[in-house]
Amino acid sequence: MVAERIAGEPVDPSILGKPLELNCGRTVRNRIMKAALTERVSSYCPENPKENGLPSETIINMYGKWGNGGFGIILTGNVIVDPLHLESPGNIIISRENDSPKLRELLKRYAAACKQDGALAIVQLSHGGRQTSEIVNPHPRSASDVQLMGKRRGFGFGKPTPYTEDELRNDVIERFAFAAEVCRDAGFDGVQLHAAHGYLLAQFLSPSTNKRTDKYGGSPANRIRLVLETYAEIRKRIPASTKFIVGLKINSIEFQENGLEVGDAREMCELLEESGVDFVEMSGGTYEKLAFMHLRETTKAREAFFLDFTDQIRSVFKKTKMFVTGGFRTVKWMVKVIEDGNCDAIGLGRPITAEPDLPKKILQYGVAAAADNKIDQQDFLFTNLVSNTQMWQAGKRPFSECQKVTDDIVDMTVQETADRYKKEAQDYLDRASELGSRGQPVAGVFEYSN
Repeated sequence: MVAERIAGEPVDPSILGKPLELNCGRTVRNRIMKAALTERVSSYCPENPKENGLPSETIINMYGKWGNGGFGIILTGNVIVDPLHLESPGNIIISRENDSPKLRELLKRYAAACKQDGALAIVQLSHGGRQTSEIVNPHPRSASDVQLMGKRRGFGFGKPTPYTEDELRNDVIERFAFAAEVCRDAGFDGVQLHAAHGYLLAQFLSPSTNKRTDKYGGSPANRIRLVLETYAEIRKRIPASTKFIVGLKINSIEFQENGLEVGDAREMCELLEESGVDFVEMSGGTYEKLAFMHLRETTKAREAFFLDFTDQIRSVFKKTKMFVTGGFRTVKWMVKVIEDGNCDAIGLGRPITAEPDLPKKILQYGVAAAADNKIDQQDFLFTNLVSNTQMWQAGKRPFSECQKVTDDIVDMTVQETADRYKKEAQDYLDRASELGSRGQPVAGVFEYSN
């Protein structure tokens, strides 16, 4: 139970509960998706490849909470296809390097946890590319040799080496397709290719990071070629007739000079529609200039960071379903964007770390808005840290041992609690930065106790 909610006007939420049929023939039971949130609580031991990137009990417990939350789709956080290109230490990895009966059994438990009350479980497959910390890989690979400037947790990023065409076919595409097969075998209902937020596939889409002169660079059609070839290889191995879902996350716009413009994104989406991909989730921004921290006033007023941009792309999709993630806090706006035809479904991220059962509360109990988190919502660093902490707390016990899904989760709607958390979290960040300056990786999250 949260102490305070954002002011929300009561509305009929029934449209959010309507089913949605995808290209592959699979039906999603409602229009609320758990968006991908990086968990960073899986094993990290690069010196022992077979034990690296295994799902933890914490993550299985965590998803058991969302698995009893009333979602239509539960999307995992970054699951990495190459152990040398992590989003962060503590990511789950699915690769030939760590494939084992142990990994596959843990993945089966993971899938089952997600699906406890009927949600479809979809794995977000990702590859860090140049956005891999130098402590993980000082010599990352990417579309081109454009280095990512800046630091994260005290670490910078190495200058990348471009993939050759042969490597793209025989390594990158193979890794995504192999991981998709493993996910299918584990009982997941589908995968999502992560082509947003500056990761490898996004590095090919954006002209700011793709300076290639071969068939994978130049025009929008060439820059999306790797995504389309990866999708085609997955569909070759797992046909749509099996009803296995394959979706995509794409940037609606990159907030950086020479980035992906709306016209480019529209042309790419036309090709995605032709390919038969089941759904496209619209998002945006990279580490260099996170979209969430540079919102236009019109976008703020509409309560979705990227909705102004996705409005311009919406008409492209006739069969492919379009999801929008980012900024939804009141049911009024969740309902409105679907009623107005802006998208087919919405994704929720940070609000559902405080309340893993928010969809159920919306659809069954008339809750009108998310919890009123007292951490400044423009402070992406701390709101992200809070979400990671709340996810870790949700993973402390399985759902079967809890009276309600919010047990153990800190309530940030209480100002005193938020102030105390921020003080202790700053100490954690200072320690992490110090470790980073000494070349020591920081895995895991801020483990705050109420």
